[in-house]
Amino acid sequence: MSQPDPESSNISSGSLDSFIVSRRPQPEPLATSQEVRERGSIFVASIYHATTLDEAKARVKHVKHTVHRAKPAAHEIAAWRCMILKHGRTGLNGPQDFELMQGSKDDGESWAGGRVLKVMQSLAIIDAVVIVSRWFGGTMLGPARFAHIETCAMEVCRDFKQSEELRECVTTLHTLDDLLGDLRAELATLTADSSDATPIGHSTDRGIKKPDYKNLDVSKAKRLVQARESSLKSVKALIAKKKETV
Repeated sequence: MSQPDPESSNISSGSLDSFIVSRRPQPEPLATSQEVRERGSIFVASIYHATTLDEAKARVKHVKHTVHRAKPAAHEIAAWRCMILKHGRTGLNGPQDFELMQGSKDDGESWAGGRVLKVMQSLAIIDAVVIVSRWFGGTMLGPARFAHIETCAMEVCRDFKQSEELRECVTTLHTLDDLLGDLRAELATLTADSSDATPIGHSTDRGIKKPDYKNLDVSKAKRLVQARESSLKSVKALIAKKKETV
């Protein structure tokens, strides 16, 4: 009876990791750069959300063993910056309860990880890991390779920064909408108390559907925040005026 081939029967750690991870929800990059090509070499960067060193390492492992399993890159250069809770702290005391953990990995491309980390530092990227993958084309590129690595890293970091800024704006908008709704309800109550007539423009405010902010860009979101803040000031002024006449 023929014996099984040891090489075919053994599963490499990378393949095993890929098999296990494939059964779980796959992490998605928050941004992926355009490819940079020179003399056969290909460079491309991706950025993932990561709040701990373990998460950052897991994302690098995912890219190497799952995303690029069919076409392994020669180097998976990575850098991360995570704001973590200090040991024994609760986070209730503010920023002093946290510390910045940052680092990088060259993966055989000497000094490359540090270049990626500097890009992240320059844009104050936090809670993320940037992975720049390089497929070697057979020709040494010299210092030019660092320019390509930094270009790809900068692209995804800028996209990440913009997405974070947009997310913060949308969060602010939802908060302002809630505050504005409460103030309008208060104004409606004051108006109803001072008049037998139903206050026009306020009776249906509570039934108004909340705005959908899915398709906003940063500039429009900022304009909306300013508009909501102006509305808040106006409604507060009307409330103050009503209270003076009560």
